[in-house]
Amino acid sequence: MTRTLHLDIGINGAFITRRWEDPENWMRLTAELGYPCQEFCGDVLDPFFSGDKTYQMQTAQATAAAAKKYGITICDIYTGVATHRFHGLSHSNEAVRARMRDWIIECMDIARAMGVGRIGGHWDAFSIEVMDDSKRFAEAKERTYAQLRDLAVIAKRKGLTALYDEQMYIPSEIPWTINGAYEFMEATNKGSAGVPILLTVDVGHMAGMAYGGAGDDLDYRAWLRHFAPVAEIVHLQQTTPEASHHWPFTDANNAKGHVKMEEVLAAIRHGHEAWATNPLARFMKPVTQTWLIAEIIPGSTKREEPLLDELKTTTAYLRRFVPVGGLDWSIV
Repeated sequence: MTRTLHLDIGINGAFITRRWEDPENWMRLTAELGYPCQEFCGDVLDPFFSGDKTYQMQTAQATAAAAKKYGITICDIYTGVATHRFHGLSHSNEAVRARMRDWIIECMDIARAMGVGRIGGHWDAFSIEVMDDSKRFAEAKERTYAQLRDLAVIAKRKGLTALYDEQMYIPSEIPWTINGAYEFMEATNKGSAGVPILLTVDVGHMAGMAYGGAGDDLDYRAWLRHFAPVAEIVHLQQTTPEASHHWPFTDANNAKGHVKMEEVLAAIRHGHEAWATNPLARFMKPVTQTWLIAEIIPGSTKREEPLLDELKTTTAYLRRFVPVGGLDWSIV
């Protein structure tokens, strides 16, 4: 049986944060940079810190209108830096866990007002105290999985169609290994009554060697071969093996970085062609659309003019591999 996979490029809204506040500019710049899709960044319109509910709903609606004006698809809302600063869903205290669940649920409301059907990111970091106790760690993992299953049900009730969780590269932010990712996907999806929880693969998040990571866990191509079939989002960045730099794809960065787009695409295709033998195929369906999202995170001292130039250069580089209109692959 043949199925079709569509791939195209997009950009994460991290480049907007602390720079532009007008939804018109958010979408105008995305269009001018040459991206048909924006992955909206949670730091741009945060459920807790960006005004009140009225402002958030009005701004979400204005964002949707600006996206329509400029022909931009907003594929999802993704967490920014804010939620990475907290233990969140894995915290030992229920009050902390509940507060992060509130953040996620309120983000779902922003997504619906924006006309977006998916949210994703990372909402937990296990503490050293918990990780040093194998029993507490196992309990915290199961508790985190259970919360995600519950959130998937809430997402379905609110009209969303998927949640995304991003693989990371340190033991406190799971999943950070390939085996751990299989465990995570089964624990959160098998028998679920909610929307599917899909894995986001970031090609720069294979930098776990400081914590003993080795072999395929350090290879972005291996991660894509395993998990591209359940990834509607693949985060692209240029980087070196030991770090997650989130560099743009410029000639200078490509010369010192190790991420190669031809290998990214080959690994994605391999993963889809081998789907029938993937353990996840027993209880999940393969995705039909994958956005290749340039997740370029500039430093605070990066001036706007060179930042936008580098993002345009990144567009031109990615379009050498993914033409305007995207790629349509027939998968047998």
